[in-house]
Amino acid sequence: MLHLDGLSKTYATGEAALSDVTLTVPQGQIMGLIGPSGAGKSTLIRCINRLVEPSSGKVILGDVDLARLGKAELRRQRRRIGMIFQEYALVERLTVMENVLSGRLGYVPFWRSLLRKYPARDIQTAYRLLDRVGLMNRADSRADALSGGQRQRVGIARALAQEPELLLVDEPTASLDPKTSRQIMRLITEICAERGLPVIVNIHDVPLAQQFMQRIVGLRAGRIVFDGAPADLTEAALTEIYGAEDWNAMRQGDSEQAEAEADAARRLEALAK
Repeated sequence: MLHLDGLSKTYATGEAALSDVTLTVPQGQIMGLIGPSGAGKSTLIRCINRLVEPSSGKVILGDVDLARLGKAELRRQRRRIGMIFQEYALVERLTVMENVLSGRLGYVPFWRSLLRKYPARDIQTAYRLLDRVGLMNRADSRADALSGGQRQRVGIARALAQEPELLLVDEPTASLDPKTSRQIMRLITEICAERGLPVIVNIHDVPLAQQFMQRIVGLRAGRIVFDGAPADLTEAALTEIYGAEDWNAMRQGDSEQAEAEADAARRLEALAK
């Protein structure tokens, strides 16, 4: 379980990126974080694992306040937090397998990682994860030979190789087409449900969040302005988060796009028969 208590971040310029954010993500919950650009979504995720240092507040994972740890203990505790990045953050010249095994770097001696001599158990785990994300046949491919969706699948496998207790996902579909976006979100939510992992997903696509998230938290100007079920994300709530917009028209457009994609897929399937 993750608990944030009064989490705030103010930059040296005086800009308040987060203001008194308090929330709890229980075990197994998949939570979506939405809001306009500059609302503090990425800052919130990065404050949790301290890629960005919070100005005040608590970040409690289990019974450990991550915000109060020194550098050495923080490195050890970060092993408990997997992260999936928008831009994949893969080492392009390494193979898919080597990128997945890099998720074990916090657990193996430096000489093993330098010589790429990982324990047999780690290698077996990596193969299982590649099979789960549908990339077993690309284990020996270089990362720079993959499509965007395949790269994101490698990122998912790498994060899970850490055997994390919490998963942070930062705009995992921002660089993907709509069909691949749904496939990636479905994969993330299914795997996390299987493992009972608590998850925070920073996601800019509201309909996608409503489709896959169990809970949605809306940020505006660094503050929580909505916290509830996807079904409760009404036009009034969306206006509170994003400002005035024709949300019904937007939803209609998303529905039409999804139907067009489904129709194209059906046509391709018919041609293949």
